[in-house]
Amino acid sequence: MKNPLSFFSKSFFPSYLGVDIGTTSIKMVEVTGGGKGPRIVNYGLLESSGYLARANQALQTSGLKIFEAGAVELLKALVKETGTHTTDVIASIPPFEVFTSFLDFPAMDQKEIQQAIVYQARQYVPIPLEEVALDWMKISDYTDERGFAHQKILLISVPQETIKRYQRIFKAAGLTLHALELESLSLARMLGGDPTSSIIVDIGSRSTNTVFLEKGGMAWGAQSDMAAASLTQSLATSLGINPLRAEELKKERGILGTGPNYEVASIMMPFLDAIIGEVKKAQFSYVQQFPAAAKAERIVLAGGGANLLGIEKYMEKEFSVPVVKAAPFSRFEYADNIAPFVPELSPLLAVALGLGMKEFV
Repeated sequence: MKNPLSFFSKSFFPSYLGVDIGTTSIKMVEVTGGGKGPRIVNYGLLESSGYLARANQALQTSGLKIFEAGAVELLKALVKETGTHTTDVIASIPPFEVFTSFLDFPAMDQKEIQQAIVYQARQYVPIPLEEVALDWMKISDYTDERGFAHQKILLISVPQETIKRYQRIFKAAGLTLHALELESLSLARMLGGDPTSSIIVDIGSRSTNTVFLEKGGMAWGAQSDMAAASLTQSLATSLGINPLRAEELKKERGILGTGPNYEVASIMMPFLDAIIGEVKKAQFSYVQQFPAAAKAERIVLAGGGANLLGIEKYMEKEFSVPVVKAAPFSRFEYADNIAPFVPELSPLLAVALGLGMKEFV
């Protein structure tokens, strides 16, 4: 089956740009083949800070809308400042731009699945099928309690207008979009097939994406509008300060909660608890739908929210499993001068790096 979200005119390029257009920022990495694996040759990140003061300054909202002018402006600036060696792009598409469903099929060959998918899609896609691009992938095989073989299938439906919008954005920025990929799949690839049952919690500015992994691949996902910007806004409102200063305080003090940090931590904590509550709700839904699912052995944090001081220890108490930051740089070669920035960059660039390694693994 030809992937309807892939627009490649040839099968391989010397290097790619993995581009993650988030709700308030754009992250980009340039990846090429290295000696033993993919190599990072360039990276950049630009944030639209206007969203802190004005809600309508976000690049995306969960209302299925991406603001083209702002995205094009930031993309052009990133390309100019980083001096990329290629214009070929693989980009992520967030969960709220896509209709996804997890379907159960008896064991059958690929052709039969393809025919069944089209029939099943009519029940799960809320708009006419002529207006979407359909893609699917097998998540896992399993045997039920009666001994019958099954397959769990992820159905991905992207509105054609959404695809055209992304194509317009990259074309206007002087770039060529060759493929779109669901953000959750990029996050799953970031872990490199590690079989440890995991929950990736990607805390962005305006949304939190929760991805459940089993046997090295994505098993389920959920998205919430509770995210890191809520913590910033709570500080700005409670302390009567500019949102930009509130963002600085959040990054400087986190939720360590001692001495002069206590007031800042106590203000943000209810909003962090709300994010955690959404993750727990997703975890409950996952277990309800898939009772045989393996119990999570760890939580991997990604997105800007992962750099909140103290978040790992706090979430470990809440979930009773190890909590670690995403470390996608470990799967790449990169220049020594990047090394000091890797701990902070890793969660921020997790999606972009997952995209960047797509054609090299």
